[in-house]
Amino acid sequence: MKAVFDDFLDGLKAFAPNRFPYRRFALALALGGLGGWLFVQAKLPLPWMLGSMVFCTVTALVNLPVAAPAVIRPPMTAVIGVMLGASFKPEVVSQMPNWLPTLAGLVLFMVACGLCCVSYFRRVAGFDPVTAFFSGMPGGLIEMVTVGEEKGGDARIIALIHSARILLVVMTLPFIVQWIGGVTLSGGRVAGPSITQTPLGSELWLIGCGIAGVIVGHWLRMPAKYLLGPMLVSAIVHVTGLSAAMPPSEIVNAAQLVLGVTIGCRFVGTAPRIILRVLLLSVGSTMILLALTLGFAWLVALMSVHGHVPLILAYSPGGLAEMSLIALALHTEVAFVAAHHIIRVFLVMVSAGPIFGLIGRRDRKAAAE
Repeated sequence: MKAVFDDFLDGLKAFAPNRFPYRRFALALALGGLGGWLFVQAKLPLPWMLGSMVFCTVTALVNLPVAAPAVIRPPMTAVIGVMLGASFKPEVVSQMPNWLPTLAGLVLFMVACGLCCVSYFRRVAGFDPVTAFFSGMPGGLIEMVTVGEEKGGDARIIALIHSARILLVVMTLPFIVQWIGGVTLSGGRVAGPSITQTPLGSELWLIGCGIAGVIVGHWLRMPAKYLLGPMLVSAIVHVTGLSAAMPPSEIVNAAQLVLGVTIGCRFVGTAPRIILRVLLLSVGSTMILLALTLGFAWLVALMSVHGHVPLILAYSPGGLAEMSLIALALHTEVAFVAAHHIIRVFLVMVSAGPIFGLIGRRDRKAAAE
């Protein structure tokens, strides 16, 4: 408990005027809000996420003073974790045996993505072997940057590649889902009760899940503890029927806005020519990833009870939070989508380092011979 309290105090200290860039974050939120509002007026998919993301990415390219401080991410991530956990209903448990074919397909999908993208970054982009490997692996941004830097890769390039991947996937996938699935993501509000219609008891359950989840995530030393801890506690509460509280639509829209701002602001402080080069390279890798996503989703749909849209979202190489929010906006199998992304990130996280070590030893042995 003391360690959690110390983390909380550190977060509060970050709000000191000399450390917390509140003016730049306020500008980023204002620009992101403007982008979201314009996307709402244009009736584009997921307007608050995509609008804020596009506007903040552009402002980063032109070096405007915007920022998304690290202290903002944990509380918003906890909110998203609670929202995702609320999608785990009692009936989800009975459906889990139906996930075996899709999980087997996920493993094959990850292998195909790794082989194709690592080769792409090695041969087309000309990255060194370490940077190419950890840039091409379909894992989480933080995990790939951390391990890649430990192995001697260029941490900045790895971070930019994964940030660009998430940016491009989140910007394009909603339109692909609309076209293939015949569903509508337009409009400014997502499915869910209004905050004015949510009983106080339900709100307290959701808040309690978030606080308890952060503590549990810290105690269990979970990766992405601010997301997985609240998600686990919220899932237990909802699967056991203790609460059926759903997140208010205003909170979901706010989560989209902040996520879009943080993704766009990841490019702040990087030379525009580097950002443009990484974005151009990421266009190629994203096309490869989306083609593999659509192909595997189509094949696995033939062998499972799940439709194309949930499988596209479950296999898509975007972030867990971002893809789950799209599923939440679609009101379709959020637990299924979130579970597959958690498994993907976990498998890549535990296997990337050992696999790279095996490849390195094989190459050194071949060179010695």
